[in-house]
Amino acid sequence: MNERRTLSAVAMSGLGGVLMLMGGLSATQATEPCDDFGECKVLIEINSSDGDIGFHWLGDADDLRSMRIDDPDGAKVYTNKASGPLRQQKLTETFGESAEPLCWPDPEAEEDEDIVTLREFRDIWEPGTYTFSGKGDEGEMLSGETTLSYDLPAAPQMLDFSGGVISWVGGNDLGNCAPLGPNDGVETVGELLADGVLTTDPALVPVAAFEVVLEPDVEDGDPVGALTYTVRVPGNTFAVEVPMLYLMSLPADTPAKIEVGAIGVDDNATFTEEDGFCINEDEGCED
Repeated sequence: MNERRTLSAVAMSGLGGVLMLMGGLSATQATEPCDDFGECKVLIEINSSDGDIGFHWLGDADDLRSMRIDDPDGAKVYTNKASGPLRQQKLTETFGESAEPLCWPDPEAEEDEDIVTLREFRDIWEPGTYTFSGKGDEGEMLSGETTLSYDLPAAPQMLDFSGGVISWVGGNDLGNCAPLGPNDGVETVGELLADGVLTTDPALVPVAAFEVVLEPDVEDGDPVGALTYTVRVPGNTFAVEVPMLYLMSLPADTPAKIEVGAIGVDDNATFTEEDGFCINEDEGCED
């Protein structure tokens, strides 16, 4: 863990507003409405710091008995069917995500850790049209379509948390999943672009929004860990002031980490994490 950086809520009590680089608000572009569904989407999420990658989906319709997703080849990739009391009350919004294997040979990983490179991930999850289908409460059939793209926004860089403000800058690669330069045999952005695995240079993929998270970095099971702060801001914003009342609500010497995700217009997301912060320091946070 990095050297602890300290932040005292009391010391920040005189802070005014923080300058943000803001223009018009852009929204992510999930398929909404999605034909017979109120909303449907499939997307790719990368954690550039840990170096992992996953497939996420969401389908939303009223009074569903079942839902299914087919990939561009027509193969079933997900199905969900209500039974018992859930069939009586019916389904509405359904969302989920795949396991998120490493996308690079992390030297600190277990020997039997699964590795799925970005190239291999694309072979599994083809770009193109994904079809949602469902059965309603009275047996009516619903359908809708959405698109999975490989326009993956670059990972935010230079994350910092100082004076109650989380800040970052735009990136130029996908971190451990696709670095800009050589990294222990991991394919670079340039190589993946040349082979068509990536359709657009990540640095050129428009960012619709940034998702910003401050999370107490405590042991599993510690109730303080659930006291997270999360906000989405426009894609041309590069700083967020964390509310004073939230910071003051945390115990003294709370270790914390921050996470910033670049959300593309196709909803694909690339996150970066930074730890080593100490909130409301008194005796100091343990390393």
